[in-house]
Amino acid sequence: MIARSRAKGGLVAMALVLGLAACGGSGGAGDATGGEQVLRYAPQLFPVSLDVQQFPAEEAVQTTVQQGLETLTVMKDGQPAPKLATSWESPDDKTWVFHLRDGVTFSDGTPFTGEDVKASVERLISLKGSLAPLLASITGVEATDDRTVTFRTSAPLGTLPSTLSLVFIGQGDKVANDAYWQKPIGTGPFKFDAFSPDDKVELSRNDTYWGAKAKVAKLEILNMPEVSARITALNNDEVDVLASIPPDQVAEVSDVDGITYGTGPSFNYYFIWFNQNNKPFDDVKVRRAMLHAIDIKGVVASLFGDLGTVAQSPITQAVFGSTKLEPYAYDPELAKKLLAEAGHPDGISTTIQWPLAGGPNIRAMAQAFISSWEKVGIKVQPLEKERATWLKDFGALNWDMNLQTNTTGTGDADFTLNRLYTCDAKRMGYCDKELDSILAKARASLDQDERKTLYAQASKIIWDEAVGIFPVDLKNNYAVRDNVKGLEMPVSGRPDFSLVSVE
Repeated sequence: MIARSRAKGGLVAMALVLGLAACGGSGGAGDATGGEQVLRYAPQLFPVSLDVQQFPAEEAVQTTVQQGLETLTVMKDGQPAPKLATSWESPDDKTWVFHLRDGVTFSDGTPFTGEDVKASVERLISLKGSLAPLLASITGVEATDDRTVTFRTSAPLGTLPSTLSLVFIGQGDKVANDAYWQKPIGTGPFKFDAFSPDDKVELSRNDTYWGAKAKVAKLEILNMPEVSARITALNNDEVDVLASIPPDQVAEVSDVDGITYGTGPSFNYYFIWFNQNNKPFDDVKVRRAMLHAIDIKGVVASLFGDLGTVAQSPITQAVFGSTKLEPYAYDPELAKKLLAEAGHPDGISTTIQWPLAGGPNIRAMAQAFISSWEKVGIKVQPLEKERATWLKDFGALNWDMNLQTNTTGTGDADFTLNRLYTCDAKRMGYCDKELDSILAKARASLDQDERKTLYAQASKIIWDEAVGIFPVDLKNNYAVRDNVKGLEMPVSGRPDFSLVSVE
């Protein structure tokens, strides 16, 4: 992670895994509560809910909820490590046993037990949300005793310890109650005080936390949809931490007195999917024509600069199991030829949707591609939608092409490839039994080298079949006031604010 800060007129360069944490300086957040340290974070996207089981793959929801709720495992250097579970083993091909940490309580004093794990996992599976495919082979979850949970599966599931890094554990007797998720009670370093939709989330330190206590007394996650407003608030000491600053506005936070700006690798990327349930995208020649018609290299260089690289895989190069494939060449004449061979010599008309404020330069990228497609006879109507509407239409497959950012939540290829591209996933009408077989074998294996080989094979199938357009791997970037110290910006882009200290 590279960060640089300009303070007292001098430019200081440093290489570090940067901590982001903060409280305001003179007249700022440090004074707001009689000297208590308050961290104010303005993310790119505000959580639509605190129900992380209903929205388990929404980054804004995950980032917020992980401050107060915890998981059995966490990912470190691409491998699962202990959190609420201290160890685990697989006594046979279809069984996993997890041993839970002693002495853990929820912030209201209720003891944490295996029943909480059982109820949380079962509710997540029952909701059939975006993580459900990763847990589909689980046939039973047993709270063997207060400190032990046993998972039974219908097939080997070597990825379970990694997947559980995204399964947040709530109170077992309350997780099925929608009211619980308005102010969920967890075992984490912060506790939720209030959630005001479209405004802010307020949290305070959990003084009974089993681990290292949070160093700030309060945490506020603020909804500021306009990036210009977020940057102004940072410069005016009304916000302490920003993330996901668009490339064309980086200059407003880099090399600025009192602010540190940094970048680092991420699991985030853009994709465009074709809805293959609809003609003409059921034809691979049309899909390949869409790819050859756009100058991906030029668009990425123009719009993202050093904050993006041309993608070489359906997952970013930072992900375990990624590979390097040759990007589709920019060849408008070949695009026209493929369209004609597919029976569309005069081109096609279609639509593309994306969510409002759905990622850096998302609208500009869509417009650049639309202009290129028009030159080869492909007329594309842009459909920018409010996020709630976009989510509803996306899930209902009410679209022709879909543009969005995505992230590989666990840092393991299984999270993306096995969740999105199998026949059972039914995400965009694509189905390939050979791909299913490869991904199933990779999910079952405990041999990491074998898994890498299998995921490389799977990625090549997705790439060659033009299941989607994967234009750019994104970098994390952030800006933080100089009095903020000690919180890491991980590759996942989901910072842990409990590590905050304030000078």
